[in-house]
Amino acid sequence: MRRRQFIASILGAPLAWPLGANAQQSTLPPVGFALSASPQTLRQEIAAFEDGMKETGYVGGQNVTTEYRFAEGQFDRFPQFVSEFVHRGVSVIVVAGNVGVYAAKKATSTIPIVFSIGDDPLRLGMVPSLNRPGGNMTGVYHLSPGLEEKRLGLLHELVPKASTLSVLLHPKFAPYETQLRSVQESAARLGVKLIVVRANTESEFESAFLSAVQQEAEGILVAASPFFNSKRQQLVGLAARHGLPAIYEWRQFAEAGGLMSYGTRLAEAYRQAGVYAGRILKGDKPADLPVVQVTKFEFVINLRTAKALGIEVPPLLSARADEVIE
Repeated sequence: MRRRQFIASILGAPLAWPLGANAQQSTLPPVGFALSASPQTLRQEIAAFEDGMKETGYVGGQNVTTEYRFAEGQFDRFPQFVSEFVHRGVSVIVVAGNVGVYAAKKATSTIPIVFSIGDDPLRLGMVPSLNRPGGNMTGVYHLSPGLEEKRLGLLHELVPKASTLSVLLHPKFAPYETQLRSVQESAARLGVKLIVVRANTESEFESAFLSAVQQEAEGILVAASPFFNSKRQQLVGLAARHGLPAIYEWRQFAEAGGLMSYGTRLAEAYRQAGVYAGRILKGDKPADLPVVQVTKFEFVINLRTAKALGIEVPPLLSARADEVIE
């Protein structure tokens, strides 16, 4: 299947579908992939996963079939998704996000699991060692929640005269407490007042932004969270509507109109997950595949959004960006 055709198929697909479906696929080794967002949101990441599979010799519709499940930000769907994969007898389960990994870990100790998460898998108790994960689980660790201090610093560089900044946090996200301490300590070092606002549901977004504005915040950090990532368009729109300079975790936020983003390359994490899924299909054991830590970071600035907000990006900050969206 051509790449363009594949991506187009995602946009018109239901929540659960096989890749490159045809009569032959029933005899191919199935891979089950459960994701936290929507197919529209994750087009680049899914294409990267397919590229990783191809690197190991597996091409959808030719010698492998992949069944996708999209939670659309409703993480309570993961246990059902994983249960379906186990019932189907898939060869590999691939999951993105903490909730998905916990659901997979609880559901099976025999089917190989490949994860893609931002939180530390050692701290979460998913594996006993990054180099020798043991058991039936391995994957990719892309460090995103640990970068809040850096993001707040970049936001402060953009609006250096700001005396008050805000942060939007997702309390149900496992690293929440760590994120909160990190941004509080960072704000203290920067000498700015920090307004903490929280949201666990999409219906709470508006009140969170309104609270930040009412408390005279001059910028907002949207902290790392799979839930926030699944609702990136809504969050970018709210920041624009309230005139708040904002920084986010993934480049996809900046591509969607967000002002700035700083984080690891999410597509690279998905590509590596595809490589590991392919290697397991070839016979490698998860216990012997070290957890990969993504160490490529990228800083993106959207100058169109900066102009719309009436913000002049400092030249030194712009020069440090890996990409500037004109």
